[in-house]
Amino acid sequence: MRIRVINPNTTAAMTAVIDECARSVAAPGTRIESVTSSMGPASIESHYDEALSVPGLLAEIARGEAEGADGYVVACFGDPGLYAARELARGPVIGIAEAAMHTASHLGRGFSVVTTLARTVGQATDLTERYGMQRFCLGIHATDIPVLELEDPKVRTSIADACRAAVTADGSDAIVLGCAGMADLCDYLTDETGVPVVDGVAAATLSVQSLVTLGLRKSGRGEFATPLPKHYTGLLSDFGTA
Repeated sequence: MRIRVINPNTTAAMTAVIDECARSVAAPGTRIESVTSSMGPASIESHYDEALSVPGLLAEIARGEAEGADGYVVACFGDPGLYAARELARGPVIGIAEAAMHTASHLGRGFSVVTTLARTVGQATDLTERYGMQRFCLGIHATDIPVLELEDPKVRTSIADACRAAVTADGSDAIVLGCAGMADLCDYLTDETGVPVVDGVAAATLSVQSLVTLGLRKSGRGEFATPLPKHYTGLLSDFGTA
């Protein structure tokens, strides 16, 4: 089984963190191929960043299809381009926000999301609605730590403080980490908060692995059928499906 884990931003150091977390839960015989987008923003912290990250993500999906990948993880908490990726892929494509929220909903009555910048809270709220998680999501809390600063070990304490405050304020039973760059903090934050902390990279990797093991692929009809043949122009000329 080959699972391609795609970091939609262009920061290779973050891909290394993502790769380690994906490999930590992969079964024997599952090959994890973690890749960094070749085009787009260094981090994804706005609607603008998210929109411009999608072509690079889709290019990696197309490459994975040509090389025989069985499934994909979109390793950004905004789940950018998720539905477009599902149109291109034969196998399952899972976003880390989608996987983390569904996983956390199994662990108690409700969860809190702890994310990076306050400006992304609205986007996270939209995702809870898209995935039917409003009932379970008790609060979304920003640390106001930029994504690229998550590499600094000194921010661990601030993230732990935010997680403890979220548990107290919301009465939540679990924490969902709202950025792939936090993926390696799960064990530390679980110890600090006393509640389960869900990393979407690991959750999405296991979701894809389970679906492929069950022999399930995405539906090839309706909305997620292969895109209609069409020419694209300008910078997007390589993305045509004709």
